[in-house]
Amino acid sequence: MIKAVFLSFALVLLVSCSSDKKPGTESASRPAAKPVVKEAQYDTGRTAFQRIYLSARLWAPDAKPFRLQSQFTAGAPTAAGKAGLWRASFASPSKRMMKLFVWSGLAGPDAPEQGISFSAEDSWSPSNSSTQPFDMAFLKVDSEKACEVAQKNGGEKLTRNDPKQAVIFALSWDPAAHQLVWHVIYGENPTEAKLRIAVDATTGAFLRVEK
Repeated sequence: MIKAVFLSFALVLLVSCSSDKKPGTESASRPAAKPVVKEAQYDTGRTAFQRIYLSARLWAPDAKPFRLQSQFTAGAPTAAGKAGLWRASFASPSKRMMKLFVWSGLAGPDAPEQGISFSAEDSWSPSNSSTQPFDMAFLKVDSEKACEVAQKNGGEKLTRNDPKQAVIFALSWDPAAHQLVWHVIYGENPTEAKLRIAVDATTGAFLRVEK
């Protein structure tokens, strides 16, 4: 009799322990899912600019661009006029302020987070010739075409001799010529360039070799 009671009690205890097992414990020993590895994304200037423009208009409905420039990074397909980092500066006449926006498609532990970021506001003066806004309607030629033109006018020699030649693309307004210009700069920064080629951002025509 005592043995039967003991067996009954043990059976109840076993069922109770089984029912108390938390759901999902069976999968606790499964290997954790591997984190998704982001890949670098490279875009032309016009594509990156259009993405940034939406953010700029949220900052100020009357925001107008006055400069767009890429940053060279190793591995970027510059021969296709693309970069993984683009900076665009906008001015707001109503605020009399300007703001820098950055699009990043880079990936890696030291790379800026992918997407759009921005700086703090800074004062802006409409009389400053170096920050003259331009109408987006003038931007008909992308950095890809500008690079093609620059290659045919001296750049190809540099990239043939050095396949890793750094190239930067900068877009700005020329108030004297009333013209939007792509500056294709062969070098890691504009001040130490081996060659600078100016291309009309509206027609795609070669303009000049810049000093």
